[in-house]
Amino acid sequence: KESIPRETQATKSADKRTPSDFLKAILGRPVSVKLNNGTNYKGVLACLDGYMNIAMEQTEELVDGQLKAKYGDCFIRGNNVLYIAAQSKKK
Repeated sequence: KESIPRETQATKSADKRTPSDFLKAILGRPVSVKLNNGTNYKGVLACLDGYMNIAMEQTEELVDGQLKAKYGDCFIRGNNVLYIAAQSKKK
C-alpha cells in the first residue's frame, strides 16, 4: 500500500472544489444556462436551491443562437437544466 505524505494529502483536499462551491462562487455573476431542449438563457444568477431551481435577472432567451426574448426576472425549474456556465462579462 502506497502512502501519501501528509502535506500532499492536505494540499489535495484544499484544491478540491465541489459543484456547490462553484455555484456559491457565481451567485450574482453573469451565467449561461442551457436547458434540455437546447434553449439558452443568459443573465445574472440571483439565486438557486438544492433542486437546481434558478432565479435570474436581466435575462435573455436564445433559441438556436438567436435572441427570442428579454426578461427582467426569469425562473427556471431545475429538472429542465442541462448545465450552468459562468460568463466572463454580461453583454
